[in-house]
Amino acid sequence: MGSLSHIIFLYIIQFSAEKSKVEKKRGNMDIYSSLLEAIEQEYAPVRSLKEGARGSVSVVRHRKSGRRYVFRHFSGSGEVYRKLLTVLCPHLPQIYEVGIQDANVAVLEEYVQGDTLAYLLQGGLLPPEEARRITKELCQGLWVLHSMGAVHRDIKPENVILRGSEAVLIDFDASRLYKDESDGDTRILGTTGYAAPEQYGITQSDHRADIYSLGVLLNIMITGEHPSKKLASGRIGQIVQRCTMTAPKQRYQTVLALMERL
Repeated sequence: MGSLSHIIFLYIIQFSAEKSKVEKKRGNMDIYSSLLEAIEQEYAPVRSLKEGARGSVSVVRHRKSGRRYVFRHFSGSGEVYRKLLTVLCPHLPQIYEVGIQDANVAVLEEYVQGDTLAYLLQGGLLPPEEARRITKELCQGLWVLHSMGAVHRDIKPENVILRGSEAVLIDFDASRLYKDESDGDTRILGTTGYAAPEQYGITQSDHRADIYSLGVLLNIMITGEHPSKKLASGRIGQIVQRCTMTAPKQRYQTVLALMERL
């Protein structure tokens, strides 16, 4: 067994016991209710990460093991979180449990230890080679996401954690599954400056909206500015320009195509 496979195997074993109580309750209670009950009884709050009109995100600690997790409770769609239940990728957090009741979503996920990219950028800009490496790793995570038909829709420094030297893309609260029959996004979500033009209701956003956001992120890591204000020089600037074209069909069409250019 390879080293990565061995780590993943151990990872699953470590968490199976802690999930058992939730799983035993499924026969009599729905996952959403049993997860909320488990959070209240088996986990202790550590700190709040985000609180807003749509819901909350917090760090919780399993009382017996002492292991930390992220607990999300929000109103919206949990369809992407459900898809991620079966995914193991070093550049995405592992999702352990998802409960949905009407428009309410509860998620228990891996606590990724590290600093956000936003925090690191407060200390100064990144060398171009480092920015390229982070972007490539985010492309790897997005390739998994896009292969499931999902779009992240909120790529920004606050949603990237550096676990050691490894970039991890977090927060899928704004994510959605692409639907061929839809003409536009049902809800306008994303962060101004990073969101692609189509996310503002022009048309339905697909995986190319994430490529737009990646281009903005890459430029900000190197220049500290949106590409419309200060474009990175040289080849990276050309890559950013292609990523951030207004028309989706003029951008790189897949994250793999973008990776080949980085």
